[in-house]
Amino acid sequence: MTTGAALELVQVTKTFGHVTAVDAINLRIAAGTYCCLLGPSGCGKTSTLRMIAGHESVTSGDIIVGPKNVTDLAPAERSTAMMFQSYALFPHLSVIDNVAFALKMRGVAKAKRHAEARKLLELVDMQAHEARLPTQLSGGQQQRVALARALITSPQILLLDEPLSALDPFLRLRMRAELKRLQRELGITFIHVTHGQDEAMALADLVVLMNAGRIEQQGTPRAIFNHPRTEFTAKFIGGHNVIATGGETFAVRNDRLTLKRPDEAVDGPRIAGTVIDVEYQGTYVMVAITADDGTDINAQLSESQFDAANYAAGERVVATWNPALANLLKTRPSTSVASPEPVA
Repeated sequence: MTTGAALELVQVTKTFGHVTAVDAINLRIAAGTYCCLLGPSGCGKTSTLRMIAGHESVTSGDIIVGPKNVTDLAPAERSTAMMFQSYALFPHLSVIDNVAFALKMRGVAKAKRHAEARKLLELVDMQAHEARLPTQLSGGQQQRVALARALITSPQILLLDEPLSALDPFLRLRMRAELKRLQRELGITFIHVTHGQDEAMALADLVVLMNAGRIEQQGTPRAIFNHPRTEFTAKFIGGHNVIATGGETFAVRNDRLTLKRPDEAVDGPRIAGTVIDVEYQGTYVMVAITADDGTDINAQLSESQFDAANYAAGERVVATWNPALANLLKTRPSTSVASPEPVA
């Protein structure tokens, strides 16, 4: 198996008629990185992935894999492979022939291509099912076969289009761990499209959050979570309150918000409101509040913190926080790329 390659996107733009799906983005991904393109539907992440793969043409800009500009090359000439969301297995072919198909198209002899396919089936723990048809496999097994098939050509970059979305929650967690294990063992670059924040946080070395065709913010999962730069980032990543006070807008993590009753002393910024819901979440209690200015905020309290106060729906409270732990937000990054931030 080959090692990973670096990827660079230079002012890459994709338009469909008068609609700009990807707006002059710049992005560098180091070789061997697990990168997640994250964002809501319509943000441009899948169009970006398809342009990298060569399945979508680039309106303007350049795509560079390692030292080579691949912008105008066919998919098979890019040192990339794509695993599709639907898995796209051939229903009439056995597991081993599905995996070996790309080598067959290259004229590789049957014995040799089957030997290579068996190595990959062993890697994804599917060697015992090589004679089965796709319809005889579970969703998780089909995904493993699709992954092995994508790896058969020894790509330097593996592209994954929402590979976990069709799985049930339990299997999704299991396969998430498998993807990370495989990426580490293979050492190749993974670029994984998802709209799931938890998925991106668990898998990625580099998270690239997209919004309206542009890169809103990029960095390590911890850096983005601890240092959101915009209101969009804070809200999409979750776990934060966006609070306007003193003429500025801040992001304050739910677990860094402290609740007081109106008659208690407050040292620091404050926002008054009414408790609208209390949810027990096992390791913590989430208290939902509507502030007097209409802002919805959430305070994540430990069980002991909640038990000591026992807040209830309809009760008046005051939320406060340490200003040093709040992040000042801006409306939008000044460029389409955000420089990496330190891990916090």
